[in-house]
Amino acid sequence: MPVTDSGSLLDVNNQSIGYHWQPITDLSEADLEAASTELPALQSTWEDVRGQFDSRQLDRFNERLKREWAIETGIIERIYTLDHGTTQLLIKQGIDASLIATNASDQPPELVAAMIQDHAATVDWLFDTVTEQRPLSTSFVKQLHALMTRQQKTASGFDSLGQQQGIKLLHGTYKEWPNNPVRTDGKLHQYCPPEQVTAEMDRLIELHQKHQATNVATDVSAAWLHHRFTQIHPFQDGNGRVARAIASIVLIRARWFPLVVTRDDRVRYIEALVQADEGNLASLTRLVAKLQRKQLVRALSIAEEVQTQDQQLEQMLEIIGDMFNGEPNPAHTDRLAALDTAKHLREICGTYFEETATKLQSRLGDSTSRKAWSEFGVDADIERRRWNRYQIVHTAQALDYFANTRDHHEWVRLAIITENGRSEILTSFHVIGTQYRGLVGASMCFYRRQQADNFEQQVIELQPVSNELFQINYRESADSVKRRFMDWLEQNLVLGLDQWRRGE
Repeated sequence: MPVTDSGSLLDVNNQSIGYHWQPITDLSEADLEAASTELPALQSTWEDVRGQFDSRQLDRFNERLKREWAIETGIIERIYTLDHGTTQLLIKQGIDASLIATNASDQPPELVAAMIQDHAATVDWLFDTVTEQRPLSTSFVKQLHALMTRQQKTASGFDSLGQQQGIKLLHGTYKEWPNNPVRTDGKLHQYCPPEQVTAEMDRLIELHQKHQATNVATDVSAAWLHHRFTQIHPFQDGNGRVARAIASIVLIRARWFPLVVTRDDRVRYIEALVQADEGNLASLTRLVAKLQRKQLVRALSIAEEVQTQDQQLEQMLEIIGDMFNGEPNPAHTDRLAALDTAKHLREICGTYFEETATKLQSRLGDSTSRKAWSEFGVDADIERRRWNRYQIVHTAQALDYFANTRDHHEWVRLAIITENGRSEILTSFHVIGTQYRGLVGASMCFYRRQQADNFEQQVIELQPVSNELFQINYRESADSVKRRFMDWLEQNLVLGLDQWRRGE
C-alpha cells in the first residue's frame, strides 16, 4: 500500500489515533472576533506607499516578494533545503541554478531551481487570477496543485514496517489512498478519507464563497480557508504548498501580500495549525496578521530602496522643499497622529517600567550593591534622544527593518544592578523606514553592560526581547493601539526579565 505526506499507512485498527477526522465546519463567532483591528489601517498606509510607485518599481518589488514565497514554501515542507545566504542571493538576483552551490542544498541545484521556478510561476498565476477575477473552484485548486508539483515525480513516506518508499505522484488529482501521518507521539493524525474528498472540497468552496459575499475579515477568511483545506488534505502530497497558495489568493484580492511562511516561522505555524485542529482558529488568524505586518515593514524598506534607484530630480526637490517648508503639508497632517500616539505610549511604558522597578527593588533585598530603576529619553531632549542608538539599530537589523531615529526617537529603559553587573531592558519608539509615512515602531531589547579598559561600559549580550516589531499606524484609533500595546508590553517585559534572571 503506498504512503505519502511522510506518513505511515498503518492499519487504523491497530494504531492509536491522536486526531480523528471530522467534516469541515464554518466559522464560529469566536473565529470572527479574532480579526485584527490593526490590518485595515496598515493596508491604507500601504496603499499610500504603493500609489507612489511607478509600474517598473512595482514590478521589481513584486518580483522579489514572489521569489521569497517561491523559495520558502518548499523549504517549509522540507522538499529541499537551502541555506539563508543562498536564499537571499536568489531573492535579489533571480532563480538560477548556477547561484546554488552543491553544498547549499540537499537536492541537485538544477532540481531545486526548477521547483522554485514552478512555485514562482504559481505566484504569477495567483496574481493573474485575481486580476481576471477568476473565482476559486475545485478545478482551479487541481490546476494549482499540478503546477506547483510539476517537478516532483514521487511522494515519499513509510510503510507499516517503517520502511521508506516512494510512489508516483498524481498531479492535479485527488488522493486515492489515505495519507494519515504518524505524529511525534506515535499516534495517527487522520485526514479526510479519499472517498469523502470530493464532497468536502465542494463544501470548502461553497463556504468560502459565502465568506466573500458577507465580507468576512481578510485575515480570518485566509486562516479559515488554509486550515480547512489542510483538514481535508485532498492530494497525496503538496497540500501545505497549495494551502498557502489559496490563502494567498484571499490576501491578494484584498490588496495584501502573499502568505509567506518562512523556516523561521515554522514552529509557530505548526502550533497554530494544531490549535486550529482543536477548534481554536484565532492563533492561525493572528499569525496571518503578524506575517502581513512583517511584510509591510519589509515592503517599505524595499520600496525606498527601489525608489532610490529611480529617483528623479523633481522628486528630490519636492522632498527638500518639504524639509524646509514652514507650513505643514495638508496631505501629511493626519499622519502626525501616529507620533502623538507613540508619545502617549512612551508615557505609559515609562510608568509601567517605573512601577516594575519599584517592585523589583523590594525583591532584591537590602544590599547596597543591588539596585533597580527606570529612566527615559523624550523626543524634545536632543541630547538624550541620541542615546542607545547602537542597541536600537542592532535590534532593527535582527528584526529586518530600518529604524529611523532622526524623525522621532523616544525610549524607556529598566536598569538592574547586582553583584554580577548591570543589565538593561530598553523599549524604543522610532519611525519605521527612512521616510516618515505615518508608521511608528516600538522595539524591546535586553543587554548587559561590561566595564571596558577606558572606564566606559560596553554593551554585550544584546538581543531582541520580542521577535516582532510593534507598529503604530496613524489610521488606527489610539484606543485600539493602546490595547494592543499593553498586551505587547506586559508579555515582553516578562520575557526580558526572564532573560535577565537566567543570566544571573
